[in-house]
Amino acid sequence: MTATGVRATDSDVISGRRTLLPLVGVLAAMAVSLTGTRVSAIALPWFALVTTGSATQTGLVAFCEMAPYVVVKAFTGPLVDRAGPRTISWTTDLISAAAAAAVPLLHTADRLSFPLLLVLVALIGAARGPGDLAKDVMVPEAADHGRLPLERAAALAGVTERLAATVGPAAGGALIAFLGPLPGLAVNAACFALGSVIIALVLPRGMGRPAERVPSDGVDTDPSAEPGYWRRFGQGFTFLRGEPLLLAIIVMVAITNLLDAAFSSVLLPVWAKESGNGPSAIGLCASAGGLAAIGGSLIAAGVAHRMRRRLVFFGGFILAGAPRFLILASPAPLWTVLVVFAVGGFGAGFLNPILAAVTYERVPRRLLGRVKALSGSLSWSGIPLGGLIGGAAVASFGLVPVLLAGGAAYFLTTNLTGLRPEWREMDRLRGKGLAPDTPVVPQPISDPDPDPDADPEPRAPLTRSVG
Repeated sequence: MTATGVRATDSDVISGRRTLLPLVGVLAAMAVSLTGTRVSAIALPWFALVTTGSATQTGLVAFCEMAPYVVVKAFTGPLVDRAGPRTISWTTDLISAAAAAAVPLLHTADRLSFPLLLVLVALIGAARGPGDLAKDVMVPEAADHGRLPLERAAALAGVTERLAATVGPAAGGALIAFLGPLPGLAVNAACFALGSVIIALVLPRGMGRPAERVPSDGVDTDPSAEPGYWRRFGQGFTFLRGEPLLLAIIVMVAITNLLDAAFSSVLLPVWAKESGNGPSAIGLCASAGGLAAIGGSLIAAGVAHRMRRRLVFFGGFILAGAPRFLILASPAPLWTVLVVFAVGGFGAGFLNPILAAVTYERVPRRLLGRVKALSGSLSWSGIPLGGLIGGAAVASFGLVPVLLAGGAAYFLTTNLTGLRPEWREMDRLRGKGLAPDTPVVPQPISDPDPDPDADPEPRAPLTRSVG
């Protein structure tokens, strides 16, 4: 309910009424589900490592969660646009909760074999992908209801993610250290269930309607006139092909995500075990980075619309990437490791708000679900391989050489990719206007199957770079 006792609906946006209820609901659902995921991100690899004693099998568990996440998410973009992100969000969260709860229950009953664990982990990943996508898609609509700039709404979503990245690992590390990994998996299930309840009961029913059935006059279109699934799916590819900046972002983030996945799912747990610091050190490292990232995201929420995006973006990657690998390869004490993670977290706090704002600006609202599904899945395509590659590399070469190689790869990826000309466009389109001191030449925007009524917000013209 709003402050006046009336539910927030599309009329709020049309009449100019400001209500933050939808944004609060989306962020609350993000917070609890992501917190559970972060707890599981420590509990599940540690559970696999202590029960199997194998870094390779630990990497296989990570692969079986993230491969379905990426594949299913890629193909559910048109479904999110058609069924509506609200419906997809609460239903998939319920599925994730059931699968996550089955792991500790079956293990307690001595019925959990390793193949069955892989199946349940795959089900969690397959449901979590569409759920995360649906919540992400609802952010710009919630920003419209609250009459907030996209950059500020994206930064608040980034703060929520970073808060979950702080509370989740701290709680997960403490739970595992004192009670073992199974309570952490139970907490994950409870968080998914709570996220489903928030979306289903708190968010207004008028929010999250199918994007293709909400034209500018606010009246639903005839469902029989909507394009078929594969045509909608192809529209996402068509749009991405005409966006060099988004493609450059996808390639770079895909590589860094692969390295991050190897780091978090294999390298960090193996370091914690070999160094004798234990699972609590994993939680401390993640929490140190998360707390600093919250500070970075809060700063981004306040001043992001005034910052030069490209400079801040690549500066953040320099802080957040290679130093984490290099410090674990050294015999540095734990307090030094925590300082490095904190500095890296501060830099990382600026990354997602910038990426989200760029995407929300450049993608028409009616295409947002399918384009974000494709771009997100392509960006995450290396994550399932990260655990496998990390586990195999550690088994073959040892921890320290793999950490050094990973740090070097991270540094080269972020710096060499940034030399491409597409990145200049990052500073050109900002909110509903253009960045200062940046002359542009108007060019037609590639929008497959254009429909002026379905995309009422005009997009600022920009110059496309080809490289």
